[in-house]
Amino acid sequence: MKKLIAAMGILMVVGLTGCNTMRGMGQDVERGGEKVQDAATRQQAK
Repeated sequence: MKKLIAAMGILMVVGLTGCNTMRGMGQDVERGGEKVQDAATRQQAK
């Protein structure tokens, strides 16, 4: 029973870490998209 509880705890920690990693990656992709969009807008304004 103790092994089951320990395994579930480890899985929860790994799951939460994965969520934070995906969130961070999503933010990075969003910032990259904003930079591309800004560059395209500047080129159209010329």
